[in-house]
Amino acid sequence: MCGRYAASRRPEDLAGVFEVEKWEPEEALEPDYNVAPTKEVYAVLDRPVKDADDKRPVRQLRKLKWGLVPSWAKTPEGGARMINARAETVHEKPSYRRAFATRRCVLPADGYYEWVTGGQERELEVEGKRKRPRKQPYFVLPADGSVFAMAGLYEFWRDRTLPDDHPRAWWVTCSVITTEAETTPLAAATADGPHALADIHPRMPLMLTPDRWDAWLDPARTDVDDLRSLLEPPPAGLMRAYPVSTAVSNVRNNGAELLKELEGPEEGTLF
Repeated sequence: MCGRYAASRRPEDLAGVFEVEKWEPEEALEPDYNVAPTKEVYAVLDRPVKDADDKRPVRQLRKLKWGLVPSWAKTPEGGARMINARAETVHEKPSYRRAFATRRCVLPADGYYEWVTGGQERELEVEGKRKRPRKQPYFVLPADGSVFAMAGLYEFWRDRTLPDDHPRAWWVTCSVITTEAETTPLAAATADGPHALADIHPRMPLMLTPDRWDAWLDPARTDVDDLRSLLEPPPAGLMRAYPVSTAVSNVRNNGAELLKELEGPEEGTLF
């Protein structure tokens, strides 16, 4: 799954990486090293510019809320639970299938966090001696330091309790698509740490390599079978993972220090 990630790159840098044609400086977000559900995040999408005479899709960098609210929802309350969409079923689930067909985006990140229950903690849990085991967080990122481009969906929701001209009348929300975690060796595995992403968690965000960005973002591509072919996992060996401080487990903590690589898991959370 993807329940927390880091996004610290500047919008002008993201615009260059993704060949963005339009972004609004007033929508710039502060670097966020602990992105949690319901926060505003950057998304790259291809869409005609509102009220423009030219109706061609334009690549834009937009600010969306993480946690998808389907257009038909009566209230936005379920958005916080819809942060992830499974690649295996995204084309058929009522909450996601329309967005999958026509409203796809890329959610740029530095990498994502995932928590694993340490070996000693798991033993205590099995024995029933501890109900809430302490978990060691890992930061997962491209081994070459490039942008982690997560496949995403976005959706529009109209708050009917507000007038048309109200700034919050329309919500634009998004979800991260996840897939089965890689079982192949990490690019830089350590002897006392996880050797594959599947050792940390059975799911992972679906990373799109640059050769798939244009096809994924193209709103003219609506054939479900064609789109599903873009959901193949990236080539093996592109990712690395390292332990970080358990401070990231508290969403109130936010700073570059959260990305600091530890020499090994913290005491009590050995892998």
